[in-house]
Amino acid sequence: MDRRNRRVLLLGAVGAIAVFAVLFFLVGADRIIDSLLSAEPTFVALTFALALCWLLSWSLMLRTVLAALGVGVSVRTAFLVYAGAVFANNVTPFGQAGGEPVAAGLISKVSDSRYETGLVGIASVDVLNVVPSISLVFVGVGYYATTAAVGERLEDAVGTAVVLIGGIVLGIALVWRYREQVVDRLPAVIAPRLGLLGLERFDPEQLEADLTERLQRFFENIERVGTDRWRLALVVGLSLAGWLFQVAALMAAFAALGHSVPVYVLLFAIPLANLAGAAPLPGGLGGIEAAFVSLLVPTTGIEASAITAAVLIFRGAIYWMPVIIGGVSVSAFGVRALR
Repeated sequence: MDRRNRRVLLLGAVGAIAVFAVLFFLVGADRIIDSLLSAEPTFVALTFALALCWLLSWSLMLRTVLAALGVGVSVRTAFLVYAGAVFANNVTPFGQAGGEPVAAGLISKVSDSRYETGLVGIASVDVLNVVPSISLVFVGVGYYATTAAVGERLEDAVGTAVVLIGGIVLGIALVWRYREQVVDRLPAVIAPRLGLLGLERFDPEQLEADLTERLQRFFENIERVGTDRWRLALVVGLSLAGWLFQVAALMAAFAALGHSVPVYVLLFAIPLANLAGAAPLPGGLGGIEAAFVSLLVPTTGIEASAITAAVLIFRGAIYWMPVIIGGVSVSAFGVRALR
């Protein structure tokens, strides 16, 4: 890992620690620890088991997308590759940008496929995961509105989600609409400038031709995924199953502390809290936990210390377990997550 990456990771880690310090100070560290010590081990174990089901569901998404691209991998390999992608997401500030290249490298290595094919596979999984999350937010908030007044904080969170997701969808749509222009013009812009990155040993003309070919294959692979309707329906179904496993895992974490939370609250809380993953923190660490607390305190009526403890248990299963599994996976496959 070079000096710049070390500095970025260090700053992200310091930021995460600072967020946790503020959270523990405001809620009360002693009360949070007492809640954690009172957790029922059976339900904590169930939380981790359900998190494994989530990870398996989304790794099967990846396997199904790769099958549409003509790349066959076993369930075990898909699970380890997807865990590796989650690991990279969780240790990199603005995580998604770090996870997808690592996953593409893993896919290429274990299946002898082209790098851009693997990149389309993991990028498709990430994009398609947005579809069920939007639905869950609107279903959850809609039902919550029939039982209680929607507070300003929740309105702001939903509004932010709509704007952010809408912007992403619009950006993707524009790139797809003008994909031919992107293929024709982008390589000519990028190739001459790669010398500024220390790549002057490459011939610009050859590099431009190579980039053009890779972009063409990239968009062709996306089209193959999008036109396979049965596989597309299966992928969206697996995505929904993964989100619901996360909901069940958070319910189990609350049950471990003797609390029950309405399902419809968790349906919107989980996708909305995950928006904090866009913060410049390793995988949103600290920011996502704080977002959960700020959403769940006014919508559940449970004391903040119990909510924080439940969220920490949940994030132990959703964040730290994939870090361990994925870190081992990335090392075993011999792909460097951070260069």
